[in-house]
Order: sequence, then structure tokens, then C-alpha cells
Amino acid sequence: MQRHPDAGALLEPDDTTAVFEIFIKTTPERLWEAITDPEQRAKYSFGVETHSDWTTGSSYRSGVRGVIDIAEGENVEVDPPNRLVQTFTALWSDEVKEAGASRVIWEIEPVGEDSCRLTVVHDQLPKGANAELYGGWPMILSGLKTLLETGEQLTTPGSLRYARAGGGS
Repeated sequence: MQRHPDAGALLEPDDTTAVFEIFIKTTPERLWEAITDPEQRAKYSFGVETHSDWTTGSSYRSGVRGVIDIAEGENVEVDPPNRLVQTFTALWSDEVKEAGASRVIWEIEPVGEDSCRLTVVHDQLPKGANAELYGGWPMILSGLKTLLETGEQLTTPGSLRYARAGGGS
């Protein structure tokens, strides 16, 4: 098994899927907005903004403006505030670019009247995928939970790395 130093998921060498689940005290609508709004996204995703018109078949692009391109892809399925399916092509290094496109599925399910279960499935990864491709999800999802529940930003190794690269954004 390989484990990215920041990852919460383990993948066997032949696995092509990483699954992450988190419960957040919020509404599906607020959670959807946090996933699709570039300014909110940057607060929990290492300063990375994701821009798109969020319609089925549209493209998206993620990055830290003026610093680094992170990913690009297509919104394959857009069903607010329940489900978002995207292709994902990593751009931050030549090594991850070689992996080609994978898929990220965001599923939001209400739990009771005040909470949600968010399941993120990052699949169609190449066999023996570089852990960098999926290793940031636990930090991103923890930051999302913290932001929605407290309004605060969570300090993670990823946020520190990109804050230094972006001059503290």
C-alpha cells in the first residue's frame, strides 16, 4: 500500500478508486455553494479557486491565480445541490499530468434537518496512481467542514505550502 503523507486513504497498488466521507452541519444548498463558489473554495482548498459556469458539459479550471494551475476538466453531471461529477486532469507537475484524466464525484445527502453527508469518490485513477492525485482530499474536506461549521479557515500542511507560494493568500 502507498500512503501520501497528507492522505487519509490507502490505495493498494492496483486500486483505482479513493473514497472519502465526511459529515457536516450545514444544508445541502450551503454545501453546494461552498463547492462551486471560487472564493469560498479558495478558503478551504489551499487557496485554489475553481471557475466554471457549473452546467452539464461545461469546463472548469482550478488554480492559484498567478501562481500555479492545479486541474482542469469537464462537468459531466451537474445536479444542484445533490451531485456533481467531473473529469479531473491534474496540472501541477509533469508527473501528475502523465496520469491523464480521472473522475471526481461529489454526492451530498441531507442527514436530518441540519446536516449533510458528503461523499467524494475519486476514481478512474491509473493503477499504481501517484498518491499526489488523491492525497489532498482529507485536508480539503476537513477545511470545508471547518469553514461551513465555524466560519474559520483550517490550517493544514497544504494550506501552509500554498500560502507561502502565493504570498499568504
